[in-house]
Amino acid sequence: MIRSGITREVTACKSCGSENLAQLAGEVMIHFSGVRNQFKPGVLVFPKLAICLHCGASQFALPEAELKLVKENIAA
Repeated sequence: MIRSGITREVTACKSCGSENLAQLAGEVMIHFSGVRNQFKPGVLVFPKLAICLHCGASQFALPEAELKLVKENIAA
C-alpha cells in the first residue's frame, strides 16, 4: 500500500516485504566518485521516493533527462 494520492507500481518493500510504504517527493544530488571527477558538477534530481516505513529502505527511478546526464558524466 502506498500512502499517497499518486498510484505507483511499487507495492511491497524489496528489502523486507512490508507493504507499509510512503511515496514522498525527494531531492537528490548525484556526485561522481574518484579523483578525476572531483570537479564535475553533480546532477540534481527531484524523484518520487518510495520509502518503507518498516525498515527505512527507499528506492526511486531517474527521469529520462536526468538519467542521460548521469550516463554522459560517467562516460566522459
